[in-house]
Amino acid sequence: MNKSKILQMTVLLAAIVVLAGGFLRAVRYDSMTLTDYENQQNTEGKKETTPSPSTVPAESEGSPEGDATAAPGNAADTENTPDHGTSAEPGVESGSHSSTASDGAPSSMDAPAAAFRPVGVLLNAGIPEEERITYSQGFYYEPLSENLRRYITGVSYPFLSTDETSPESSVDTADGQKKPSVGSDTALLVGTDGSQPVISLDELRYVHIWHYDFDGNPREGELICNEYIARDLTEIFYELYRCEYRLEKVLLIDEYDGDDTASMTDNNTSCFNYRQIAGSTSLSKHALGLAVDINPLYNPQVTYEKDGTEVVLPAAASAYADRSAGFSYKIDADDLCCRLFLEHGFTWGGNWNATKDYQHFQKAKP
Repeated sequence: MNKSKILQMTVLLAAIVVLAGGFLRAVRYDSMTLTDYENQQNTEGKKETTPSPSTVPAESEGSPEGDATAAPGNAADTENTPDHGTSAEPGVESGSHSSTASDGAPSSMDAPAAAFRPVGVLLNAGIPEEERITYSQGFYYEPLSENLRRYITGVSYPFLSTDETSPESSVDTADGQKKPSVGSDTALLVGTDGSQPVISLDELRYVHIWHYDFDGNPREGELICNEYIARDLTEIFYELYRCEYRLEKVLLIDEYDGDDTASMTDNNTSCFNYRQIAGSTSLSKHALGLAVDINPLYNPQVTYEKDGTEVVLPAAASAYADRSAGFSYKIDADDLCCRLFLEHGFTWGGNWNATKDYQHFQKAKP
């Protein structure tokens, strides 16, 4: 074989080698080793499982104060919690006169929302936040709103219309009837004897509390009282709640059309009701918002007439007139409720002589 042919074959082989090398580089351009593949999969897996900043939910800045809210409680609830107008306000928050709750507050003051909202919570929702004084979550007092004033006028608070009520100056009641609205020219707020009431609406306070019912469930409760005892009641009912003391119902007596007997028979704990003492022409301390009746069905008023006759009010509570008997919900001198009221300067009707009013606690205003 001559030299020219050898040279041609050498050049051809070199070209083949060059082309083969180029082809291999082209084939391997986007390829990877098993190690490279594993590393890439690990990297992609991490990217897929790590949410981008836009998909990570923002951390809560805290739950609203309530409304209506969640209810405080050892066992439950809330406010409950209402924001303004609701019932549960965590901690001690209020207007310029806020007070400090005791360190013994139940740790589980965040409770489930209440299924039943008392009427006062809804009607008094318009009161400015700075006018509310909160003792502890869900336990506060504040002035009466115009809506709440309208609601109680003609029921637990008296009115006397000098003229026939006109639609423009009246509001609808729950039963569809008309009654004068507060502040209208035709609605003069006077007593049943024609005189001005001895207490004005401005002197009354709406008190919101929580309590445990007879089934052990936390419930919202409310009272209207004299401003003089508003803080006392807030503190007392807070302690009762903290100790899981049972109160069957704590509703405004207006829900019973101002009928004290109906409220007592239903075992409703209540305070303000502009009325006379039963069997008397004198105003009751309830008319001044300075008295509270606690679990009245189980703690009746018992009067002994001169002839020895026993009169029990309400009549349905006659089975509980014998205080030597043992039964649940009986208030005696050793009862927590009685001790708390006495510590706050109240007197107990169970200590009276001719009449024993075991449900009744009242405080004198200087």
